[in-house]
Amino acid sequence: MTGFGVAGFENEHMVIQVEVRSLNSKFLDLAVRSPRQFSDKEPEIRNLVQSVLDRGKVSISIEFVAKGVQNLPVSINEDLFKTYFLEFKRLAESVGEVSTDLFKLSLQAPNVMISVPIDREESEDWEQVKLVLEEALKKCDNFRKDEGASLFQKLKENIEIIRTGLSKIKADESNRKEKIQTRIRGHFSQWMDENSFDANRFEQELIYYFEKIDITEEIVRLETHLDYFLKSMDQEVNQGKKLGFISQEIGREINTIGSKANDAEIQKHVILMKDELEKIKEQSLNVL
Repeated sequence: MTGFGVAGFENEHMVIQVEVRSLNSKFLDLAVRSPRQFSDKEPEIRNLVQSVLDRGKVSISIEFVAKGVQNLPVSINEDLFKTYFLEFKRLAESVGEVSTDLFKLSLQAPNVMISVPIDREESEDWEQVKLVLEEALKKCDNFRKDEGASLFQKLKENIEIIRTGLSKIKADESNRKEKIQTRIRGHFSQWMDENSFDANRFEQELIYYFEKIDITEEIVRLETHLDYFLKSMDQEVNQGKKLGFISQEIGREINTIGSKANDAEIQKHVILMKDELEKIKEQSLNVL
């Protein structure tokens, strides 16, 4: 969801500059910095953003400068300013401080400057700002789409690497079973010859043991999850959260294979698969 868009407009009456930035986030987290005369437009801004950018940490900066304006966009309370100034000066003198920056402090004091709202019915300022904002949002969305095209290919490569590791595990599975059977026979053959032992009972225990370490079901489920991940990627919109959930299921099957396999060679493949899965989880946060 990383994106950037900037748009501007200028004529004989105004200069407008809008900048939109977005980062990864599970939800729409919007921060707006705009002139005070447009502070009441934040709900409308949020609706515009949500119609284009579904989610992400989005920051919007709107700059507006009116040209040839005769009246100030703020009202200055001169009497209050003078009162602050004289009081600050008195306090400075009482403690023996040099009375510097008193003008700035007094001007920034509460209620000295009050914004004067512009009459929207008599001005087209906001309508023009909205057009520029829409253009910046569109550019940000296009930026996201370009990033998404390269991300799509990268995720496919990650999935194929996991699939390759799974293929190697499947190829090693028969050897793993043979090694386990050979090891068990070697450990118990002498003991069985020297002690009375119920062969049928022992066979049942072996079957139970092999069922506990069998990874066939995990392999099948992992293949299904990989196919479903690619299928979900091909769908057009709002698949980011789903890809995150599928990634969790892929991780669960990989971890189970690693814990049940009890084999050094298979563990090597599992580690490589988990490494690719971490890349997928990180990048899937960037998918809407």
